Amino acid sequence: MRIISNENMLALLLRYTQMTMFRRRDYVTLGRTFYINIAGAIIPPARTMVSQIESLTRFAVALAIFAAWTRPATADQQQRQPPVSFQVPKNDSAAAEALASKLAALSPTVNREEAELLAECAYATVSKLRRDYRMFGTPIFNNFLIYHGLRKRGYCYQWSEDLLVALDELRLTSMELHWGESNPGNWRENNCIVVTAKGQPFNRGVMLECWRHLGHLCFGPIASDWEPYVENSAYARFVLARSAAPNASRTNHRVAFQTGVIAKKKAGD
Repeated sequence: MRIISNENMLALLLRYTQMTMFRRRDYVTLGRTFYINIAGAIIPPARTMVSQIESLTRFAVALAIFAAWTRPATADQQQRQPPVSFQVPKNDSAAAEALASKLAALSPTVNREEAELLAECAYATVSKLRRDYRMFGTPIFNNFLIYHGLRKRGYCYQWSEDLLVALDELRLTSMELHWGESNPGNWRENNCIVVTAKGQPFNRGVMLECWRHLGHLCFGPIASDWEPYVENSAYARFVLARSAAPNASRTNHRVAFQTGVIAKKKAGD
C-alpha cells in the first residue's frame, strides 16, 4: 500500500479546489450566455409588435375620420336639401318667386324651400314644354294643328298631364297636387293643376294653368278664377299610374278645337 505524504495530500486538495471553481465559473458563464440569447430572441419581436399595434391604431383612426367625412347625409339633412335644381328662364324668375310666396302662404305647415322648389320646377317645366310643343298663334289654332296631326301635343289637358308628372317627381311632403277641370264634357272644358297645403280642401288651393296664355304659366286662387273648377282625383291617379308604367303611351284623345277631353275618357281611358 502506497503512503501519501502530507505535502502530496495538500497539493491534491488544492488542485481539486481549482478544478471545482473552474467548472462553477463555466456554469455561470454558460447560464449568463443562455439568458442573453433568450432575452435577445424575445425583446426585438416585442418591440416590433408594439410598433405594429401603433401603426394599426393610427390606420383605424384615419379610416374612421374618412368614413365620417364621406358618409351620406342623414335623413334630416337630405330632407332639408333640395334634391334637384331647375333652370328658370330669366323672364320668369320674378314670377317663380311670387308663386313660391303664394304657395308658402297657403298654410304655416308649408315648407318654404319646398314651395320654392315647386315654383322653379313648374316654370322650368312649362318653358321646356313650350319648346317641345312648338306653340304657334293662339291656343285654339294650336288645337287645330294637333287635331290635323301637324303638332303632337298641346291640348290643355296635355299641358296639365305633363306638369303633374313633373311636379309629382318632387315627392312633396307639405303640399298636395290635384287635377282641376272646368266645364267637363263640352267644348269649353279646361284643365289645370291645383296645389294645396297637405290636408287642405281643393277649393283653397292655387291653380297652375298653362294653356290659356299659349304655354305661359299663370297662377292664382282656384276659388276666384272666372271658370268654375272641380276636382277629378281619379284622372290624376290615372295620369300618374300611366306615366309610371313601362312604355307609357302619350296618344292624343280625339278632340276638335277643344281645350280638354270628354269626361268618360278622363274616368280611365
